[in-house]
Amino acid sequence: MKLDVMLAGVGGQGILSIATVIGVAAVEAGICLKQAEAHGMSQRGGDVQSHLRLSTEPIYSDLIEKGKADMIMALEPMEALRYVQYLSADGMIVTSSAPFVNIPDYPDSGKLERELDSFPNVVKADVAELSVQAGVPRSSNMMLLGMAAPFMKILSPEALRRAVSAFFAPKGEAVVEANLKAFDIGLEMVEK
Repeated sequence: MKLDVMLAGVGGQGILSIATVIGVAAVEAGICLKQAEAHGMSQRGGDVQSHLRLSTEPIYSDLIEKGKADMIMALEPMEALRYVQYLSADGMIVTSSAPFVNIPDYPDSGKLERELDSFPNVVKADVAELSVQAGVPRSSNMMLLGMAAPFMKILSPEALRRAVSAFFAPKGEAVVEANLKAFDIGLEMVEK
């Protein structure tokens, strides 16, 4: 069994935290893991992407081939679309629907939404707004991970939840609880 995930977003949104939480869950489950170098994180607001590969068998490359990703997980819709060439024909897109307008010629949000909707397997929500409404404004990335959890067949939602706890434990119980709340809200959104 394997799972190839392209992670995408904008610097400062928490893409690398998502990758680390998934990595913690994979190590705990004894699953092989490779993560390609993340690109773009040196500039807050800049494009960030990372390849994350998990498998029950050894993995020899840390890069995902174009057309082979099982999932694109993105905290920004334009960033999700930037990497669709990596998505397999039956791959899943899990993305925030809220644009992060950080460039002057940012595409029309309606056009982005229509393009996302043209793919067969898309789950999207405005995780930034939903996390603010839930009182956990800095945890939208964990809400997105919760939305993706049911589709990550190689790791159970409970394994990911334990990894969220372990990753945030050094920051204190309040931070752990906020991120678990966000994860659970995301999970509940897609399990309904």
